[in-house]
Amino acid sequence: MFSYTREELRELGVKFGKNVQIAKSVRIANPELLTIGDNVRIDDFVLLTGSIWLHSYIHISSFCSLGGRAGIVMEDFSGLSAGVRIFSASDDYSGEYMTNPTVPRQFTNVHAATVFLRKHAIVGANSVILPGVEIRQAGAVGAMSLVTKDVPAFEIHAGVPARKISERKKKLLILEEELMQK
Repeated sequence: MFSYTREELRELGVKFGKNVQIAKSVRIANPELLTIGDNVRIDDFVLLTGSIWLHSYIHISSFCSLGGRAGIVMEDFSGLSAGVRIFSASDDYSGEYMTNPTVPRQFTNVHAATVFLRKHAIVGANSVILPGVEIRQAGAVGAMSLVTKDVPAFEIHAGVPARKISERKKKLLILEEELMQK
C-alpha cells in the first residue's frame, strides 16, 4: 500500500495527527472537511466525501464509502470492514418529491442527519448505515447488515434490517486501558 506523505496531506488541506496512513488510491472529495486523529489507517479504494471526523486508532478497510452533507464521526478504536457504506443523507423515495443531486433543493426532500460510531464500534463487511444512526460504545454490526436504527452499547446487531443477536464482552475496555498506559 503506497500512502500519502504528510506533505501531500497538508497540501490537500486535510487536518491530521501522527501515524496516519492513507492509501494513494483513497478518494477525498472534500479534504478541507476531513479531520483525522492519531494512529489511523485507511486502505485502498475508499471514498470520503462531506464532513468526516475520524478520532484515533481507527481502521477503514478497502472499498468503503463514507459521505453525505450531515457528517460522520468515528470515535477512538472504531473500525469498518471492507465494503461498508455510510450515508449521512438520503433522498425521499416516496414519490412526493424528486430525487438526485442535479435537481434543485426546493423539489427534493433530503433527510440528512449525522452518523456516529462511538468508541470501539465495529461494522462488518458490506454493511450499510443510514442517516442519523448511532452505533453506541462497543456496538457491533455483523457483515452484510442494513442499519436503520441505533445500536445500543455492547450489543451485536445483524441482518436486514439489523436487529440484536447477542451481547458484546467488555474485556476490550481493559485492553484499551493497558494500551494507553504504554
